[in-house]
Formats: sequence, structure tokens, C-alpha cells
Amino acid sequence: MTRAVQRLSPMTDAMAPSAYRIRAMVEGLDQVALAMERKWGVGRLRLIVSDFLRAKFDEQKDRLDAALRSDEERYVAPQIEGMRRAWAALDRAAHESGASPLSPQVWECVLPSTGEVISLVRSAEEAHHVAREGRVFTVAEVAILIEALGDGVLDIKHKFPGAAVTGVRRKSPINWETGDEIPF
Repeated sequence: MTRAVQRLSPMTDAMAPSAYRIRAMVEGLDQVALAMERKWGVGRLRLIVSDFLRAKFDEQKDRLDAALRSDEERYVAPQIEGMRRAWAALDRAAHESGASPLSPQVWECVLPSTGEVISLVRSAEEAHHVAREGRVFTVAEVAILIEALGDGVLDIKHKFPGAAVTGVRRKSPINWETGDEIPF
């Protein structure tokens, strides 16, 4: 006769250690938070609701953090459920206020030397939204890269409207053993 291996469910089996049940609850809540961040943007949802609701949300988060520090399942479980309700309340309030979930505009381009696809988005919230799909740059990051090229590129674009950047040459790295070539 073959005996089936019995596996413990951290959520339902009283014999499962409390730490496993707490971790399972936190992981479940993390999935709720991740879903809200994908929908609304990282850190954006709590900022598009009323100050009062944001304060209530932050209070609930503080209660959860305190319960987690206690490592007591009897304190953690109700606060996890409270945090689930808090996320749902923010989501509901954002919809009722007419706020729109994050809908990133993504432009893609191919790096000429490698063929790798790079995504361009408007904001950091949008970048986080699509970051799992590959390398993403925001418009602000592109501005930093353009400035790093120096004034030459900007001057040419100003003097010759419509000019296209077709390549960028890099200086050869310095060989510290031989130094620079002497030009005479």
C-alpha cells in the first residue's frame, strides 16, 4: 500500500508554523498591492484620492507594520485584511472621482548595433508599468543622455533644423601604460 505524502497548507493547517501562515498572508497582500500598482502606477493611487482617505490608508499601513513587528499571527491577520480593504477603498474612490488607471504610451526602437528593443515612455510611473517587458527609458532620462553628449549635438540641431543623429563616436579609452600619442 502506498501512502500519499501529506503537505501542510500554511493557511489552513493548524500544525503549520505561524511564521509560514504570516508569510503566506503577506505574500497574498503583496499580490493585491502589485495589482493596484500595475493598474494605477507605483505610488500614484494614494495620491489621487482625498487627503482624508490617504491618511486612513497610511494609518492602516502603520498598523500592519506594527503587527508584523510583533510576529503574532493573531495581530497580523486582522491588519492584513484591513490593508486589503484599504487598497479596495482607494481603488473604488479613484474610480468614483473619475481618475483614469495608468495607460502608458510606449514607443519602441531597436538599438542599431545589437537589435535589442528599447521602450520609451513619458514618466517613471509608466516605466515601472512596462519594466518587466524589457529595458525602458523615460523622456527625462533621454534628456539627460542628450545633455551628456555635449553642446555639439544641440548646436547642430539648432543650426540645421531637421538634421538627424546617425551615429555617435566615442573617444578611444586611454592606455595608461603608453599615454597619449605625441602629435609631432
